[in-house]
Amino acid sequence: MRTFIILSAALLLGACTTPQERAARKQAEMTEMIAVYGPACERLGFAVQSDPWRNCIINLSTKDDVQRYGSYPAYGPGWGGRYWGGGFWGRGW
Repeated sequence: MRTFIILSAALLLGACTTPQERAARKQAEMTEMIAVYGPACERLGFAVQSDPWRNCIINLSTKDDVQRYGSYPAYGPGWGGRYWGGGFWGRGW
């Protein structure tokens, strides 16, 4: 049992990332987004490296993510209007 606890603790600590590692990962994600969506935003008339150009990149990326993965309300899947608004609570039972 003791060995299991030690191995579990080692795995948990090993899975932690430093702020520098998280920042590097986010920078890599942003670099990829710029490579994918930057040319489209430039063709849409946004000046490269401007704030509207960056907003365009983020908006296009978000739009693709929503189309690809769908979206859930902020309170999670399965708790939408069907449950609260028209489900059990909304029927007037």
